[in-house]
Parts: sequence; C-alpha cells; structure tokens
Amino acid sequence: MTITKIEPVSKTRFQIFLDGKPAFCLYKGELSRYHLVPGAFLEEEAYQKICEEVLVKRAKLRAMHLLNQMGRTEQQLKDKLIRGGYPEEVAEAALCYVKSFGYVNDLEYARSFILGRKSRKSAKEMQAALREKGVSLEVIEEAMEECCDGDAAQEAIRELLRKRRYDPDTASPEETRKTLAYLMRKGFRYDDVRQVIQVSEWNA
Repeated sequence: MTITKIEPVSKTRFQIFLDGKPAFCLYKGELSRYHLVPGAFLEEEAYQKICEEVLVKRAKLRAMHLLNQMGRTEQQLKDKLIRGGYPEEVAEAALCYVKSFGYVNDLEYARSFILGRKSRKSAKEMQAALREKGVSLEVIEEAMEECCDGDAAQEAIRELLRKRRYDPDTASPEETRKTLAYLMRKGFRYDDVRQVIQVSEWNA
C-alpha cells in the first residue's frame, strides 16, 4: 500500500490516504512514530501494527463515548465510527468490544424503541424506522412480538384520532373517508381502523 496523501483535518489530526483512498486518521506525533510520509510504501505488517496499537484502542473509547451520548444500533455505531475515519475492520473490532459488555444490543434497542412509540405509531412505521437504523427483520419481529399486544394498534389509532380531533359520532362521511385514508397511509390495518372508528366510545 502506498501513502498517496496526508491531509490535515485539524491542527493536530491528519487523514492518511492509501492507494488514493482515505484509510485512517492519526495525530502528528504518530505520523513521526510510524514514519509515515507521502509516497512511502506501507507494509501490511506495519498497517496492522498501527491498527492494533493505536486505532482499535481509540475506536473502543470513541464507541463508548458515542453510546454514552445516546443509544444506537450496531449498524449506527459502526457507520458512525467509519465516518469518523476508522477503517471498517477497526470499527468492527470496536463494535465487538462494546457488544461483549452488552453496551450495544439491537434487540434491547428495538424493544425500547417500540415501547416508546407503539401508542402513536403503526407496526409498519416502527418496522420501517428500525430497518433504516440497521436492525435486522428477525430482531424487529421478535421485539414486536414481545412488546405489541393485540390492542396496541387500536390504541395508537385512538391517539391519532384524538390529535386530529376526530369524533366518529359527529364526523361527516367525507371527513371519515379522509381520516380512514390518513390512517391507512400511516400503515394501520383496515380492520383495526374500521373497528376503532365504528366504536363511538373510543374517546371515553
């Protein structure tokens, strides 16, 4: 691997490019320690040494800091580390480290996410949001099964109807059609929507 460029990202931190691609970041003193200069050839052994001695340790600390800020899925944490300048294999090592202590757990994340939103979101909306965060469908389905009872969808529908100030006893046919369409677009099942709208005691 050839060091094609060393570019400053701050006064003390530098991005190292290998074979024309951004590879990792080091501080000024570390450039000297590992004799990194543009145009030099970096042996695989030297690259692995930098990863083990510097980058993995730093990535573990960074991962812990990110998790202290807020809960994240495994994919979110890995992506954040890679965007921060860590090689993918280094990000993977840091992820394995925090997972070993239970600091990141997609099933727990999904459970918490669903419990905090099931009263106002449809199962379809929650599933889509979790998929965007990198949670596997298998984990999502397990969490949904654990956290959503049969009444969760209907309670979420009732909450949305309250916010829209929809009253099935006084609503016009046109208002009911629009409300039905709105809830269907949100991902609720037709049968659940119809059952709630037809029960006049929903807001009791």
